[in-house]
Amino acid sequence: MKTKVEINRLATGVPGLDAVLGGGLPEFSFNLIAGPPGCGKTTLAHQMMFALATPERPALYFTVLGEPPLKMLRYQQQFSFFDSGKVNDSIRFINLSDETVAGDLDVVLEKISSEVQARSPSLVFVDSFRSVVLASQVKGKPGNELQRFVQQLGMLMTSWQATTFLIGEYFNETDANPVFTVADGLIWVRQSVQRNSMVRKMEILKMRGQPTLPGLHTFRIGPDGIQVFAPVGQATASSPAAVAVPDASRISIGVPALDEMLGGGLPRGYSVLVAGPSGSGKSILAAAFLAEGARQGETGVIAAFEQQPSGTRNRLLADLIASGSVGIVDSRAPDLSIDEIVLLLQAEIQRLKATRVVIDSLSGFELALAPTFRDDFRESLSRLVTALASTGVTVLMTSELEDRYTDLRFSPYGTAFLTDVIIVQRYIEVDSRLRRMIAVVKIRASAHSDEMRLFRIDGAGIHIGEMLSDREGLLGGRPTYRSPGPSDPGRTRG
Repeated sequence: MKTKVEINRLATGVPGLDAVLGGGLPEFSFNLIAGPPGCGKTTLAHQMMFALATPERPALYFTVLGEPPLKMLRYQQQFSFFDSGKVNDSIRFINLSDETVAGDLDVVLEKISSEVQARSPSLVFVDSFRSVVLASQVKGKPGNELQRFVQQLGMLMTSWQATTFLIGEYFNETDANPVFTVADGLIWVRQSVQRNSMVRKMEILKMRGQPTLPGLHTFRIGPDGIQVFAPVGQATASSPAAVAVPDASRISIGVPALDEMLGGGLPRGYSVLVAGPSGSGKSILAAAFLAEGARQGETGVIAAFEQQPSGTRNRLLADLIASGSVGIVDSRAPDLSIDEIVLLLQAEIQRLKATRVVIDSLSGFELALAPTFRDDFRESLSRLVTALASTGVTVLMTSELEDRYTDLRFSPYGTAFLTDVIIVQRYIEVDSRLRRMIAVVKIRASAHSDEMRLFRIDGAGIHIGEMLSDREGLLGGRPTYRSPGPSDPGRTRG
């Protein structure tokens, strides 16, 4: 029986990219990094090169731009991954501008071949390969010259056992191109502008010998370079934390009377939706939920998309955050994606070993996302809830609703079915005064109270009172006195 050849996978040094690639970059592969100008191709190539290059695994970076490598390096030095100690040691830059201007692909190939033969690199980069192609076309070279050049270059790199990257500006991945056919890997990067937001995405169109994560993967360019945000549903599938151990125990939500209405508290690991109009007390209930966890020795995380939790307007949360009992995900970065938020949440959960998570609120979350992600917000919420549930935490999400008295609604996104528990808050008018009411709409696989009860808010938090048993039509906002029935003949209207 023949032994299967094992392909060594290289860690790219780009956070999130190895997961998208299916475990790393195949060694000795022939890859193309393609996309329109300005979407991060050169930054991606440099970040991988500085992560992979060592004295034992040297890199050659061929530049065929109309500018010297020194100018390119001046900008790349702004990233933290740049290591000046590797330049001219583990990494060498070679300018191919003169050979490219001649428009003869054989001359370019000969130059690359001589440098590779002289230096025996393990990593080879050609940036921008598109410039080589355009120069040959300007000189009137036949189209099959390009295919022959790419095939010869690929065989040369394979024979020298070099992992190779061609960086090029391409605008349409569906065009027939000999480069796409010869390449072992095809990494396509792109950017979209909508209103005042710009979102960058990456797609692995091809990677021979290994399965990759399908679809478009959002990435961001920051001071540390590129970070890729793999889809939350797939990125966590192979994680050890993805299998949550069922727990039949219950935890307090932080309001004793509400625990009673919940049938003895929240089942641990459940997701909770608290829905209500503005000012009804959703954030206060969320703070009580985290504070109760801290009293029980648990840690929590809050993703804040509305008011600043560390501000004086929410002193309880500010104290919890200051004490370290609660971590905060308070990203003000523009153009957020659902995958980026989940990654930030998971990092905080892991750092604190948190058991309670609050998202306040879904309405603010939607506004924080880049416009391109809002069209499939319902799907995004499903992935968010699934990813957080896989860690075993108990999640409380708030959602603002317009108080409509003609129907009973729980979420403007049609996502109430995603959560295990729904708690609704409403305003009603009683004796010309605005009063608050609360009810538990559902708890999956558990009995619970069906009462609608009054509650009030003061400096100590939420206090739940009794039902208005002598009123009816509470959901209509203006309840009326209930007419005496057979079961209460002595009741009179007051």
